Formats: sequence, C-alpha cells, structure tokens
Amino acid sequence: MLTKEDNELLTQTGPGTPMGDLFRRFWMPVLLTEELPTPDCDPVRIRILSEDLVAFKDTDGNVGVIDNYCPHRRASMFFGRNEECGLRCVYHGWKFDINGDCVDMPSEPAESNFKDKVKITAYPAREYGSCIWVYMGPTELQPALPEFEWARVPDANRVVTRFIQHSNFMQATEGEIDSSHVSFLHSAFDLSIDYHRDMRTGDEKNDRNSVLSYKFGAPQLTVKETNYGFTYGSRRGPEDGNYYWRVTQWMLPMFSLIPGPAWPRGGRGWVPVDDEHIITYQYSYNAERPLTDAERARAIDLMELEHVKYALKDGKIIDTYRSVRAPENDYLIDRKMQRTQNYTGIPFGRHQDFAMTDSMGSISDRTKEHLGTSDTAIIAARRIILKTARDLQEGVEPYAASHPEVFHIRALDIVSSEGDFVKLLEADDQKTLADV
Repeated sequence: MLTKEDNELLTQTGPGTPMGDLFRRFWMPVLLTEELPTPDCDPVRIRILSEDLVAFKDTDGNVGVIDNYCPHRRASMFFGRNEECGLRCVYHGWKFDINGDCVDMPSEPAESNFKDKVKITAYPAREYGSCIWVYMGPTELQPALPEFEWARVPDANRVVTRFIQHSNFMQATEGEIDSSHVSFLHSAFDLSIDYHRDMRTGDEKNDRNSVLSYKFGAPQLTVKETNYGFTYGSRRGPEDGNYYWRVTQWMLPMFSLIPGPAWPRGGRGWVPVDDEHIITYQYSYNAERPLTDAERARAIDLMELEHVKYALKDGKIIDTYRSVRAPENDYLIDRKMQRTQNYTGIPFGRHQDFAMTDSMGSISDRTKEHLGTSDTAIIAARRIILKTARDLQEGVEPYAASHPEVFHIRALDIVSSEGDFVKLLEADDQKTLADV
C-alpha cells in the first residue's frame, strides 16, 4: 500500500505537480493523424495534463497545439477559423500561428504594435507513428521523439486506436503490468469460441500459451530495472520440463509492450487528460510485413468505438473516441455468458480491463490495498516512477526522456526449458533488451 501523500504525488499530473513535471519531459501522443487529415481542416479540442488545448493543421500542413482560450477575452479557439496559416478567434479576429505568435489583430488600429506583444501558449507538435505528438516541457530540454519500434515501422505495418477511460493513468498502467490477472479476468471456459478472446488468432502456438496462462494462476515474477523503466518476467510452470515466460516491458512515463507469441504485437500508452480521465493509445504492429485487412479491422472493430464530444466532470468538452461499453451501462455485462462461457461475462479483454480499473474509482485509494507476491511489478513501477519524479524535483533529469534509442526493445512470449530470468534474457534471440 502507499501513504496518502505518495498516492497524491503518484496520481496528480496537472501544471506544477512533480508527476506533471515528469510527464512534460516526454513527448506524448495527443491525437491520431487521421483526426487532422488535411490543411485548414476543422480544429480538435483536447485536454492533456489538465490543460485545455486546441489542435489544428495549418495551410502549409504543419500541426499546431495551442491554448484553448484566446488571450484577449478567453473565448474558445475551437470555434476559430482555420485559414491562411493560422487559427483566428471569431470573437474579435485575433489570429495565431502554430508557434503561438499573434499574426493579425484587426480589432486594433493598423498602426498599433499590440499584436507583437501578445502570444498564446503553444506547444511543439509532430506527426509520427500514425499519431500527433506534443511536447509540453522546457524548450531548452526538448528531446527527439521516442524511437518505439511500433512508431518506426511503415504505416501499412501498424494500426493505432485511441479512446477515453474513466480513471487515473496509474490504474490502467498497473493493470497492464499485472501478469497474474490474465489467468482469471481474461479466461474463457471454451477457447474454441473465438469471440471470447480478442487476442486469439487461431495460431496453435498462441492458443497453447493461452491455455498455460489459465492453468498456472500464480506466476513467479522477476523484475529487472532498466534505463527506460523495467522489464519483468512472469514464469508459469514447469510443465513437461518447460516454463512459459511472458516478459513485459514498462517504459517511462506510461508506455507498455505486451507479450505475444506471434505477430502482430503491441501495447499501450496512457496519456492523462486530467487526474480522473485518460486517453489510451493502443498500438498493434508487425515488424516484418504489412497488416492484413483482417488484422487491421480486428484491432479496430473489437474496441467497439464511437467518436464523441465528451463532457468532462467540469463541463468542458473534448473530442475523442469512446467504447460503447462504459461504466453507466456496466460494460454491457452478460451474466449468462459469465456463468457458461467466460470468467467475466464481458466478451473482450480490453473491456474486461476497463471494468476492473474504472471500478476502483477515478483515483484508487491505495492506502487500503493489500498487495501480494503477484504485485511485484506494480510495486516496482510505483517505486521507480515516484523516485524519478522526486529526482526531477532535485534537478536530476529522466534519462529515458533524452535518450530515444533506449526504446529499441520488444516484449517476449516463449516456452523455454530455462527457468532463470537473467539467463533467459541472455539467450533471447527476439531482442527483448537489444536494438530492434
């Protein structure tokens, strides 16, 4: 369990907070590139780290991410005219470019230089890996974009979705690095029924490893800290002299790579909207070939997403995607299915995860937890990210933020006779810790 003070430090990411400062040292995805498809297209409302922003693509095709509020009278820039390399507030015509400079102020006399004295907050933005990324930290510390393999493969080899969740970022993060829950939450009574498992591919190796996950519900966990966060091994078995290993990657400040025995593989990142909401970015990719139409459709369709204008608790609106399975409809749980077909009565793995992490409340009270051996990786993640945030307050910059090459890694899903985690990594030919 955590103290109340540590839980607050862990979960608060707004401006001026230690965790918020840490997140602002990293590039973060804020939209899919398809949401700003063409120059001068409609702007999009977003909230990131409790800051209300508007994203737009200017006439030259450059992406801007600026403050939602016009610095004149605080009207929303979302209603602005996107024209001639700038976003123009429709209240009095003040116009700002992607750098935040006021390039026109028609409500002032022509001889006035007032526009040269006014700026709007603007953050650097880049298109990369099917996403639009933003950097919100100190200008002089702006790093290169993180070199995730999923973001570097050709566009045809990758699919990315994004959607809102109703919890703090750390709850979703902890669910991702909790290997033991796979044996319960995601289990089905009959693996031949395909729709129970969104990770099923019909691949014999994949199905065998799924069976091993369900059979051994108390895996042995080993954590190896790294310069990007940690990797941890979840060992099940032995069975017939072999162990089933799932080796997961957790990368600062909130990215994952999830084990899978066959391509496509992937993971997720959880970008705080505010302390009580996140946008999840889910990436699936194949490093060796383009995704098939069926693989691409499966990654998108199973999420059951709809594009919405979502009202946050304070009434502000953001533009995002949301699953039709949500807290207010109990994720469309089917109690008959739960009795006869799978463990939860919710068909697909990601929605099963939603139900658990959201049900903890928007910010989990970690002072009331009772953690066990299966929570080894969760304990490590909390310790590492809290230490990294505190170190930053003392002037120690996070290594991973300024070294994008440290993300040249993969997760690992394998059956092996090797029972020692360190030796398994040394023998690994799938580049779990090496360059990819």
